[in-house]
Amino acid sequence: MTAGAWARPAAGREPAGAALLGWLADPTAPRLCLVTGSGNSGKSQLLAWLVTHSTRPGTAPERRVHGFVPLAGQGVRTTLWTLADQLGIAARAPGELLAELSADPRRTVLVLPDLHAATDPYALADMVGALLGLEHVRILVEARTGHEVVPTLKALAPAEMDLDDPRWTDPARAEAWRAVHPTRHESTTPGPEEAAAPLDLDDPVEVCAADPGQVTTAYEADTEPRGGLRRAWLRAGQSLLRDQEPADRALVLLAALGDGADPRLSPALERLAAGAPWRLVWSRVRGDVTPPWPGPAMALTVTSGALPEQLLLVDHQGTLRSMSYSDATPAGRLPGLAPDALGLVCLPDGTVMVLDGDGHLHTHRAPTAPRPSGLAALLDDGPGAGEQAFETLSTAVTHTQITAIGASERAVAVADRTGRVYVAFLAAPGRVLPAEHLHEGPVTALAVVDVPVAESGPGISLVYSGGADGRVRVWGPGNKPMNVPVAERATPVRALAARMTTSGLTLSIAWTDGLVEYRRLDTAERRTFHPGQPVNVLALTRTEELLIGTDELLTCLRPA
Repeated sequence: MTAGAWARPAAGREPAGAALLGWLADPTAPRLCLVTGSGNSGKSQLLAWLVTHSTRPGTAPERRVHGFVPLAGQGVRTTLWTLADQLGIAARAPGELLAELSADPRRTVLVLPDLHAATDPYALADMVGALLGLEHVRILVEARTGHEVVPTLKALAPAEMDLDDPRWTDPARAEAWRAVHPTRHESTTPGPEEAAAPLDLDDPVEVCAADPGQVTTAYEADTEPRGGLRRAWLRAGQSLLRDQEPADRALVLLAALGDGADPRLSPALERLAAGAPWRLVWSRVRGDVTPPWPGPAMALTVTSGALPEQLLLVDHQGTLRSMSYSDATPAGRLPGLAPDALGLVCLPDGTVMVLDGDGHLHTHRAPTAPRPSGLAALLDDGPGAGEQAFETLSTAVTHTQITAIGASERAVAVADRTGRVYVAFLAAPGRVLPAEHLHEGPVTALAVVDVPVAESGPGISLVYSGGADGRVRVWGPGNKPMNVPVAERATPVRALAARMTTSGLTLSIAWTDGLVEYRRLDTAERRTFHPGQPVNVLALTRTEELLIGTDELLTCLRPA
């Protein structure tokens, strides 16, 4: 068989296979296809044939399947998180999956066999119906004839294929196939003798070592809080489903636990996480009281220069908070609001620049910023370098929408939806360097870092940019950008942070699928972390702490 060729379906199902390929390629066909049939009619075998061939590299776009979840024994969350992982996005709930898919108009085909054997087939049927509201989504669902969920699916007006109908089988090929193959039994849900032993859902060690799909299904059906362990698991579940060591799973759970959990859980998880590549410094979780959770982290930065090192965070209501970076203890609020914040930087003179969702820049003043007094205050007759840079960049980028902002002690950079990056140096804040076109499509994240090049020299500023094109690039303003991306994946960049730390030049990248990378660029060392939620923001401190902000968590990690 030549590369790329499709094998024939088993058991004489060539007519059914041809019909499924025709459905995939027909733009006028219903976007839901329902495959039914009695037990052992070959439904799962037919879909396995389709998925095996349609997920191979080089498959024609009209035949490609993008997501496949066998639903036997699975609940809504396991299905949701598995699909999100396969599609390269992070989603905590069906609404987030819908939002992410809605923002990406590329054709998406999902195959969901064994719906009749799911733990909650009706909830999954509702999710199928919601997904079909997106014009670029096609779904192939398989369910056993006679199950109560089938009428719910038929109400969605699908294309239907009943494998008990003889027209979907070639009799001669079916007879020849049966002559050389033993009797086959279609997969079903496990019987009592096959079922896994019950889990102790109160034991963090056991749940970290067990099959994560089984744990998720058990917690979905459970109503007991389990000392906060259940909530933490369901909060970070997409990460926990990944194939990983129990130590890594324990670290993710520890970060999602919250201060209201049973106090015995944290020490147990800390012991188990000892083998992970990270140490949890602290984590603030929705509902925490001491110190309080600061709200969803929509924008985040660490103060720079001679300013006392603090965190500045903007929440979903536009409140600008300052916090201790050592434990996130509140240190105050900045006057005014910064609604719909996309980015946040703090300059050495205390100027805080906020980028809003409409692409406009706003300025605030850091609470620890120095203020002139005495004669200096009398002689201060103009804006400082930070305010001048704000005015210059706001004026220079008016032809398109600003989509990202980043800054160091020496420079401020903004970027736009056309892939261009603009830089103003604080030593000459009235001038913007010629824009550099670094990405195809919008720039989604920026970070600027000052790198020393000699003992006595001033050093250089490097601009790291991430885009919707899935690339991270580096540019030294005044020079040509590197041709080869620093990093590249088939998913957009969500956030960036860069810093000269105690270990040298360090870069952190958050991707749309929830992966966070931590790279020590001087030694090519790379670590990763998956918080299990869509990441909004990143920040780095001088002493190598990595801060990760989501809608529900603000987590501080340090390399082990």
